[in-house]
Amino acid sequence: MASLNHFLVMASILYLLAYSSNAQLSPNFYDKTCPNLQTIVRNAMRQAISREARLGASILRLFFHDCFVNGCDGSILLDDTATFTGEKNAAPNQNSARGFDVIDTIKTNVESACSGVVSCADILALATRDGVALLGGPSWAVPLGRRDARTASQSAANSQIPSPFSDLPTLISMFAAKGLSAREMTVLSGGHTIGQAQCQFFRTRIYNETNIDSNFATTRKANCPASGGNFNLAPLDARTPTRFDNNYYNDLVARRGLFHSDQVLFNGGSQDALVRSYSSNNAAFFSDFAAAMVKLGNISPLTGTSGEIRKNCRVVN
Repeated sequence: MASLNHFLVMASILYLLAYSSNAQLSPNFYDKTCPNLQTIVRNAMRQAISREARLGASILRLFFHDCFVNGCDGSILLDDTATFTGEKNAAPNQNSARGFDVIDTIKTNVESACSGVVSCADILALATRDGVALLGGPSWAVPLGRRDARTASQSAANSQIPSPFSDLPTLISMFAAKGLSAREMTVLSGGHTIGQAQCQFFRTRIYNETNIDSNFATTRKANCPASGGNFNLAPLDARTPTRFDNNYYNDLVARRGLFHSDQVLFNGGSQDALVRSYSSNNAAFFSDFAAAMVKLGNISPLTGTSGEIRKNCRVVN
């Protein structure tokens, strides 16, 4: 009887381990089924960024917008069709989300090496990490094993992705709804150390707000008129827009945040001390950013038999 009890206990433990490995992500998920995956993704991202450095920021934004809508499931990659409404034309994405062709290229390369094995959601997660690292930012082990959604939600994209016009309490609340702390919100906002933004998203700040460096406002107005020019671009970090570093936080301390949602992180509120800390400690920013990106990537993944492995990232199978 003792040996039977021991067997039952061991069987229960093995079942729990099997279940947890199904339910949770692992950096080693594709080690046997697609051993060259990470090299394939890195090489494609290196080529993309050598062509246009801004793509590192574009892919990072895609990942963020994907994870904030029903979890990190690749839903943002789905095209609209006559019978399907995706997320690409939601307000936060329309005419601004980009980099889809890079993901398509990586998917094609991955399918050539190991067909039907790797999800688009995991490709996006890896490409995001590599884009950040290739621009001089931190790297991290990406937990893998996500599957792809068969659905998308334009309404959730419209309501759950933070806006560049958001105030601090709203930002804290929206990140908290995804299981992310105010500290993680502030460090993830540091992703704005790379990339460009459209005039329509910062016009109100440079013309109407007072907690802004006057020289900075004048410079930005040169390319963002009071009316028109909505799609004119400006760097989110004016000094090093293609290098991932802590200059974003230095800009906030100097009242040179481009978005309203940037400057509220340093405006007499709860995040001021953290912003000042990151502005003088790049290593702390990198360490905290990497940890927060892993947590972001763990938001409600589809695993096991949920979802599917899309053959084409733009359409369900």
